[in-house]
Amino acid sequence: MANQDLERGGTKARNNNYPQGNYSNPYYVETSEHQWTSWLIPMFVVANIAMFVVAMYVNNCPKNNLDFERGCVAKFLGRLSFQPLKENPLFGPSSSTLEKLGALEWYKIVHGNEGWRLITCIWLHAGVIHLLANMLSLVFIGIRLEQQFGFVRVGLIYLIAGLGGSILSSLFIRSNISVGASGALFGLLGAMLSELLTNWTIYTNKAAALFTLIIIIAINLAVGILPHVDNFAHIGGFLAGFLLGFILLLRPQFGWLESRNLPANARVKSKHTAYQYILLLIALVFLVVGFTVGLVMLFKGENGNKHCSWCHYLSCVPTSKWRCEN
Repeated sequence: MANQDLERGGTKARNNNYPQGNYSNPYYVETSEHQWTSWLIPMFVVANIAMFVVAMYVNNCPKNNLDFERGCVAKFLGRLSFQPLKENPLFGPSSSTLEKLGALEWYKIVHGNEGWRLITCIWLHAGVIHLLANMLSLVFIGIRLEQQFGFVRVGLIYLIAGLGGSILSSLFIRSNISVGASGALFGLLGAMLSELLTNWTIYTNKAAALFTLIIIIAINLAVGILPHVDNFAHIGGFLAGFLLGFILLLRPQFGWLESRNLPANARVKSKHTAYQYILLLIALVFLVVGFTVGLVMLFKGENGNKHCSWCHYLSCVPTSKWRCEN
């Protein structure tokens, strides 16, 4: 697993920084906006857990593990027991099982006409540790966003950002498989940042909110330079979510909701500001162009590393302790 499977990590440290899902509470100026009941994010959590159970059932370590010197872990679980820790230290299935169930793999996407892997990979996880870290992060971030903006917008950001992370990962990583919801999670983080920027007028302590969120994002992206962590999925998901936030997470400008009960001549005339519409238009153009160029390059078999000789350092920085070739 350590040499074959590239899980979308950043998960080891990400949980240490979350209650950022509730970061906006001290800064947001409450209005009479409708608060939604969160049900989609809990359903996503259930779906991810269910897919992990399916992966372990298909894996069937007692039957398929041919390394008799290193037995399955937690054998009392029967066919749900984990691969040997030297193969998968995250307590999960083998890389071949993940590949069978839809892990991201460049060759099969481009030459095997299996583009569906761009989506299925975000529902798979490399192990219990990977799954728990991502699901805790999803709960902290996603539930708050869904309560504020509803299941349609948050669901679209999650899925489209996950797709964006898969596309960028496939352009730069060819020799490993990749799984995990981290690209979609980073999309939610990116959307939180753009939501703060585009709805700037309704927040108090703006600088503190912005500084807090940027530090959280920077720390989590920095974790991605560790080996066997797919930071390209993180970056792609973050960029997609950042652009989607400008498009989908607009709030009425300060005073608009309250002014609806005032006389006509005292009301705030426009629901949104001019700069909100400008940012929306710019983000929409970049999003469409980015996805179009990315997909065209991917299915033409282009190698992103040939167009950016230094970009591989964004996903792994070699040190005396580890190498990045594999």
